[in-house]
Amino acid sequence: MGNPKPSALSRMVANLGRGNAFVIVERIDNETDGDWYVQVWLRDDNTYQLEFRDGTAAEHYQTRTVSQEKVIVALSGWAEGCPEWKGAFMWNNISTWFLAGAESLTLPTP
Repeated sequence: MGNPKPSALSRMVANLGRGNAFVIVERIDNETDGDWYVQVWLRDDNTYQLEFRDGTAAEHYQTRTVSQEKVIVALSGWAEGCPEWKGAFMWNNISTWFLAGAESLTLPTP
C-alpha cells in the first residue's frame, strides 16, 4: 500500500484479533539510511503495544494503551509525518533490546 489513509489504518486496527494481531507501517526512502516504522500489536490482554523506530536501533520506543482510538490517531499521525502524534503517550526507549550485546535478553513472545 502506498501512503495509507486514516480510514484504511482505522479498519486495519479495528480488525486486529487472534491470528491477525499486528499492523506495521513502514516508511521507505532509498536516500535515507535506517529503518523507519510504527507498529501495533494487539496483545492477549486486549491492550495495544505501540512501537516506533526513527532510523536506528538507538531510537526505538514502546508504549502500551487500551485505547484503540489513540492507536489509530498515532498510526495516522506517523503516516502523515505529523510529530504531534507522539505526545499522547509516555514512551520507553527499548534500544537495548536491539543493540550489541542484547542477545542475552529475553524478548517478549507475541
